[in-house]
Amino acid sequence: MSEPLVIIGSTGANLASLGFALERLGVTAPVSEDPATIRSAEKLILPGVGAAADAMQRLRRAGLDAVIPSLTQPLLGICLGMQLLFEESEEDAAKCLGVMPGRVVRFSSDHDLPIPEMGWNELEQFALSPLFRGLDRGAYAYFVHSYFAPVSEYTIAEANYGERFSAAVCRDNFYGTQFHPERSSNVGALVLRNFLEL
Repeated sequence: MSEPLVIIGSTGANLASLGFALERLGVTAPVSEDPATIRSAEKLILPGVGAAADAMQRLRRAGLDAVIPSLTQPLLGICLGMQLLFEESEEDAAKCLGVMPGRVVRFSSDHDLPIPEMGWNELEQFALSPLFRGLDRGAYAYFVHSYFAPVSEYTIAEANYGERFSAAVCRDNFYGTQFHPERSSNVGALVLRNFLEL
């Protein structure tokens, strides 16, 4: 029997805050590293905290580096989970999942801003995506990151931290948010609800 929502648990994330955010929306999601459970889920969340190379090593150990790119159901990558959807990361020269073309890079130290970015930032230029249905212009979300995906054709929201970057991306059934919706108050709750309703 398939689960309505499964959290992919291989990427070293702090899963408690995500679980609480989903519970506030009336959803309880199991955490799994089992390929069969992940393949059969109706929707998936790939959270992530830590370093890209370590996260990819854990995904490979679970056999999920091949499973995730083949999925056809909606998947939401969060923070590092979003970055892992790209081909590679400048962080430890990590080879990632390759769902989206491009390379994740580190913020430049030239902007006299602390790295990592840690705090609230405005979501700008967001596209007409079902992920942002009902979201007002000028919405703020919570970020914690030192690396980012440059703006590309797959960017559905931008933010600025000395340089513009992808705050959210989408390609086919794969979505990603660089910000943490589980820590982004009402804005994040709306994004999560919209994902659950896809």
